Amino acid sequence: MKARVIVTLKNGVLDPQGKAIEGALASLGVAGVGGVRQGKVFDIELEGSDRALAEERLRAACEKLLANTVIENFQIEIASP
Repeated sequence: MKARVIVTLKNGVLDPQGKAIEGALASLGVAGVGGVRQGKVFDIELEGSDRALAEERLRAACEKLLANTVIENFQIEIASP
């Protein structure tokens, strides 16, 4: 089973890397960019086929390691087998 975990900064948390990317895009001539927020994506392969168990394990992984839940949100997407 394959899963994707998307980690993004919570609203209101400053994102200096996103601002730097926004400035770089402008200097490269990419027009129309109103704002950039950066995040992380984890593609994870899981053993087994129990979706509920997979989501439970991924949630624990996010809370313990993959996301800083004080300043970040996470979203879990499990692909259909």
